[in-house]
Amino acid sequence: MASTTQHQLLAHFVEAMKAVYGPFDRITTPEAAARFAFPSHPGAGGHRGRYLWTDAFGVVNFVTLSRQASPSLPSSSDVYLALAKRLVHAVHDTLGRTRDGASRLPRATDQEPLKGGLRIGKPAAAGPDADGQYHHYLTLWMFALNRLAVAARDRRYNDLAVQLARAVHPHFLVRGGGGPPTSMVWKVSTDLDEVLVPSEGALDAVTGYVVFRLLQRTAARLGGGEQGSRAGGDDGVLSSEINDYKHLMEHGGRLRPRASRDPLDLGMGLWTCHWAPREPWAAAMAEAGLASARSVMDETRGVVARDPSRRLSFRELGACMGLRCVVGPGDALKERADAVVDFWRRHLDETTEEDLRPISKVMLAAAMVPGAWKNDSLADE
Repeated sequence: MASTTQHQLLAHFVEAMKAVYGPFDRITTPEAAARFAFPSHPGAGGHRGRYLWTDAFGVVNFVTLSRQASPSLPSSSDVYLALAKRLVHAVHDTLGRTRDGASRLPRATDQEPLKGGLRIGKPAAAGPDADGQYHHYLTLWMFALNRLAVAARDRRYNDLAVQLARAVHPHFLVRGGGGPPTSMVWKVSTDLDEVLVPSEGALDAVTGYVVFRLLQRTAARLGGGEQGSRAGGDDGVLSSEINDYKHLMEHGGRLRPRASRDPLDLGMGLWTCHWAPREPWAAAMAEAGLASARSVMDETRGVVARDPSRRLSFRELGACMGLRCVVGPGDALKERADAVVDFWRRHLDETTEEDLRPISKVMLAAAMVPGAWKNDSLADE
């Protein structure tokens, strides 16, 4: 991809997004974007055409398009922001409701539509891979709402993210005798009442800390969240929740630098760390992640050296997106990430199962042009 121009990258970016969200490139006005019907098949995959992780990437990618200027993007910035808002509405109207669509999730109301959380969007209602709620999907959706709020200068979307954060936070924490949290759980039921997977995600506490702080900072800048934290303190929105994550991070070895061999975990870890550039824990984790990336991305011995039939495109593209957020031009790891992205741009359709193509396509777009995924991409600091 070293010789690929930005114009070509954006054209590839749009094609990848169109494979999931339909011919949005034909839309020329925000009014038309606000009425656009995203396809339910293939759509984002999942249940009724919506899948929370895929659509979080979709929203941020539309924000990325709103910040670009290129002959390959004939629509205006307002059109892409309207598409992002339209996708947010579609997700909330589907994954914020019960599977039959008849009612909002328990605890949610028309005034507080995210108070019941958001379903993953798994196709199955029951079984080992059933629908439910994942902490790492929910925090990614909060990030998407936040980026839309900042790009559109519309505090309502950050307010929705704060609403979601407050609603789901206590259901993923394990507390001992009412004291500070001792651990987290991976997955809960769609009604938030039952723990489905009691193990803890390696990045859940760190990602919660980083994303909740981002929501807090944006609330202070754009307004919103006037009620402050549940603790009633003066430290700002979500202060008690952030303190919970900080406590978890400081106990149990969660900040011990470790090198994941899973490309997606590696990439999302790097991405998370780059949002806290001045914090020592983030620098240490990023250093460990980059060391691991040199092995994982090695073209002769790493994961990417396997036969394509044994590789998962979306996991490798997650690594590439994270790397492109933290390494600059001329770095050997950037060149390796570029090569992997170019491989999947050419071979994704023929090597990726149909049900994994939507998530892979949106992550391909983000890996080609990280845009709004990057810390320095929006003027919100």
